[in-house]
Amino acid sequence: MKAAVLYEPGAALSVEEVELGGLGPLQVRVQIAASGVCRSDLSVQQGAIPQELPVVLGHEGAGVVVAVGAEVTTVAPGDHVIVSWVAPCRRCFYCLRGHVELCEHGLDHAFAGPYGTCGGGPVHGGFGTATFAEETLVPEAAVVTIDPSFPLEVAALIGCGVVTGVGAVVNSARVQPGATVAVIGCGGVGLAAIQGARLAGAAKVIAIDRVARKLAMARDHGATHVVDAGTGEPVAAVQELTGGRGVDDAFEVVGLASTIQQAYAMARRGGTVTVVGAGGFDDMVSIPAMQLMVDAKTIRGCVYGSTDPRRDFPLMIELQQAGALDLDRLVTRRIALDEVNDAFEAMEAGEVARSVIVFD
Repeated sequence: MKAAVLYEPGAALSVEEVELGGLGPLQVRVQIAASGVCRSDLSVQQGAIPQELPVVLGHEGAGVVVAVGAEVTTVAPGDHVIVSWVAPCRRCFYCLRGHVELCEHGLDHAFAGPYGTCGGGPVHGGFGTATFAEETLVPEAAVVTIDPSFPLEVAALIGCGVVTGVGAVVNSARVQPGATVAVIGCGGVGLAAIQGARLAGAAKVIAIDRVARKLAMARDHGATHVVDAGTGEPVAAVQELTGGRGVDDAFEVVGLASTIQQAYAMARRGGTVTVVGAGGFDDMVSIPAMQLMVDAKTIRGCVYGSTDPRRDFPLMIELQQAGALDLDRLVTRRIALDEVNDAFEAMEAGEVARSVIVFD
């Protein structure tokens, strides 16, 4: 099968012939129909997120099951599925308390060693999913069956960007009807968060970014106001739009200490700040201790939109089918596998919400 392989940080991905390993008793082999190109994949390519190399990237995919292991019971060949990079065990401390996104074993498959071979040597499956490939091999717990009539190129985005953005709003922050919301960063996840805020009934949704094209997309996805952070002071702009108080809920979807601090400053006293962006391990956030006490704000991290794949993947599809979400707008470009490096460039330039690799 063909797959996009990264051999070293900073290098372009190379489309190579990859042979998957044998099918284990609790594994599922999936023919990938579509895969979104996410910023986390770019972060691995740039070396910001460590990963054993060589590696096949991609963690936002959907496709059709072609084979299952002897002990698999929840899916069968022919099923349409979305792939999840979290494969919850449903038995650990966190799973039993309703936080499957924090599963103690949910990422075991991502660090289980090579999943196949390329050029005679081992190759790893990025994020345990490796959806930049014609097929992949994942644990049974990493796939969720969906309505076979639902378009797989849209379903692919549900596997990461959609549930991360929408889930941050409705699962993590639990934004209330009539709330004021700010979203810093209007890439694919930020746009999904904006749709989530609209879904939750927010009265005012303020989108903040430095790229005019992305701010225009934010309006299309439901932002009521936009702030160009490249031409002015975004905190002051948000406060001006909220009577000087700040927003009820601020979402940081960039992953930088500077924008996390901006999100904190944008939230009103007693408001909530939800950090969605994946930042660096050495990028430290500094907030005065007195301010933490006096302003009584809540700062929360958000992993995968506090998503339970079995619960939330089908729910996102139902919301899309009901017209409550407009996920088709997230698909900016449909590309072939060998155009994946161009997709990274378009992402960095702010030209796309999502490029989606579509396999024949």
